[in-house]
Amino acid sequence: MIWRAEVLDQLDLYWEYHLMPRLAGLTDEEYLWEPVPDCWTIRTGADGRVTMDWQDPVPEPPPVTTIAWRLAHMAVDVIGVRVSTHFGDGSLTRATATPSTTAKESVDVLYEHYRRWRDGVMSLDDASLERPVGESEGKWGDRSMATLILHINREVMHHGAEIALLRDLYRAKFS
Repeated sequence: MIWRAEVLDQLDLYWEYHLMPRLAGLTDEEYLWEPVPDCWTIRTGADGRVTMDWQDPVPEPPPVTTIAWRLAHMAVDVIGVRVSTHFGDGSLTRATATPSTTAKESVDVLYEHYRRWRDGVMSLDDASLERPVGESEGKWGDRSMATLILHINREVMHHGAEIALLRDLYRAKFS
């Protein structure tokens, strides 16, 4: 069994049959919809800079987030930064990323990072899958690349399900 292919098959199956169909037709209004007050979202400041709401440590309980926030989190924090760190030049960080202000652009950015992540994972051999990910992953730096890949799969599925639920709520409220 080739584990690299198995873990990618899991992500690909979710991506192609669950996530991408649920993102089809996403409008900008739906993307930025705030279902409750004080949602975390994507905001354009007075200076024109686009930022993603964030607080460290995350409040307990965590705030409700918009689809825009969830897509940016998946595209940048979950996948994009990891692609840059483990398969690129390390230049993409939360600080250097500019979240997308439109649904289409956000889905396109997510797809591009997913494609690069997938290509990077496919390039790994067994020894690379077993190697610790290193200090770029903070307190989890001693865990293996295989563990990180499984974590990425879980995060994409988790946040994708949240986006699907927000779309269901938006549809029920406005249709």
